[in-house]
Amino acid sequence: MPSTTDEMAQPITVADRIHAIDILRGIALFGVLAVNLVGEFRVSLFQQFLPATPFVSPLDGAVEHFISFFLEMKAFALFSILFGVGLAIQSERLAHSGCRLRLLVRRLVALLAIGLVHLLLIWNGDILTEYALAGLVVLPLLWLPIWCTALAAFGLLAFYIAMPALSLPISWPSMLWLQQHVLEANHVYAAGSYGQILRFSWSELAQILPLHEFVFPRTLGLFLVGMLAWRSGVLRNPYRHQGLLLIVIGLGLMLGILLNSPTLTQAMASWRMPPAMRSCLENAAGTFMGLGYGASVIALVEFTRARSVLQVFAPLGRMAFTNYLMQSLIFSWVFYGYGLGYFGRLGAAETLLFGIIFYTCQMALSAWWLRRYRFGPIEWLWRTLMYGVRQPMRVLASAKRW
Repeated sequence: MPSTTDEMAQPITVADRIHAIDILRGIALFGVLAVNLVGEFRVSLFQQFLPATPFVSPLDGAVEHFISFFLEMKAFALFSILFGVGLAIQSERLAHSGCRLRLLVRRLVALLAIGLVHLLLIWNGDILTEYALAGLVVLPLLWLPIWCTALAAFGLLAFYIAMPALSLPISWPSMLWLQQHVLEANHVYAAGSYGQILRFSWSELAQILPLHEFVFPRTLGLFLVGMLAWRSGVLRNPYRHQGLLLIVIGLGLMLGILLNSPTLTQAMASWRMPPAMRSCLENAAGTFMGLGYGASVIALVEFTRARSVLQVFAPLGRMAFTNYLMQSLIFSWVFYGYGLGYFGRLGAAETLLFGIIFYTCQMALSAWWLRRYRFGPIEWLWRTLMYGVRQPMRVLASAKRW
């Protein structure tokens, strides 16, 4: 017979879930899909650091600009905030179980293991490994007063925004290396066998690492923002914090769009502003827009009739882990040489159209799956590894309504 401690340390039930968070996670998943698909599966990850090609069609150029302006870094900002929310919720639920620290560490170590498999055997653009390591770093703050979380979040995000202006020992490949590497990637990923692609992707890890070093403070800071949003009650009681949400929406979107606008970029060039300062403003823009997006979705779900429409994204959010890995498996097969080999052969517009169709299929599949099962397959595995007990999968008839 399970002990009281064991009974308290159980996954959250469907009825107890905050569906605004699931909806937000499902919407953020589309942004991640679009950025990864157009900028990292279709072409080399390093292509974005080369000068833009003059042979891009107007439609493809518009799609690339849309993704860069509205989604790049913003969707990942949302996911980072939501990961912090999840950590805070888990910590709160386990506070009286007597095994909170052990289970939270086990949860993050399990994520790290899954992330390393994804990174080393499927796709080197993995974000799960970074999330697991960042989660272990911020974990102690869950035991400290909330003002410590707020102070640490502010400090980390301010540091991230200022990083381009600091002389940090983060190395980055030369333009010549980038040009040569993209040419080699175009050949290997498009025509290579699984073994050849695997070896090449491993060789890229040394150059990908500086990208993670650069965004790691941002990931930590946004994790803490998510933890703060939960611990302060903003997500638990949004009506009591309606004014704050509206301020975040207004300032976040306004500052994000302003700092990211081509007009400001041109003005900074005419003012001969140092490139490092422009990069600082770009970092700030992505962070502000991510916060604005998150607050906007929460407000729409909680304060308007849009909830009935946006509810369609909730199943995707409940299975975000499974859907993220499914995207990697399918997209790598579509674009890499051991599958269909479309790497470098499609424009941004047709690639995004494929992504929208695929995302719609995931939407339908997630809804179908969750009518029958409590978790997505990877969510089930993650919870089973965390709790050390095989989790029940089937949805009971009494729990099917949510």
